[in-house]
Amino acid sequence: MRAVLQRVTRATCTVDGIITGQTGPGLLVLLGVAPGDTPETAAALAGKTARLRIFSDDAGRMNRSVQDIGGSVLSISQFTLYADTRGGNRPSFTGAASPDRARELYRLFNDALREQGLMVGEGVFGAHMVLDLTNDGPVTITLDLP
Repeated sequence: MRAVLQRVTRATCTVDGIITGQTGPGLLVLLGVAPGDTPETAAALAGKTARLRIFSDDAGRMNRSVQDIGGSVLSISQFTLYADTRGGNRPSFTGAASPDRARELYRLFNDALREQGLMVGEGVFGAHMVLDLTNDGPVTITLDLP
């Protein structure tokens, strides 16, 4: 399972002109699911996401988590995080989980974030989504769990 976390001051997800999810100060999470991922992987990644200290403290050091700042999360399913471009100019997505499996683990990941006490906005699984965000820092971190 792979997540790209962007520290944001705000982010919105729009599908067909309708806002489906948003966050104020917090994280935009792009989540990719691989075939071998499990519910335990989703829970572990959600825990790490909630506790990762990438927000500034009073001294300007990255020492606070999204939980610490009272922030929220906008979570977007992103199979393209598993794009393989080694074989040419057209990406292969064979490293991504099947849509049914990815949908299930995306839901479990979001539920696990909520269990950490976070407000979670979501995109629409499988839809063409338009993301609008203001990256804070900018800070972008990639988390990989086996």
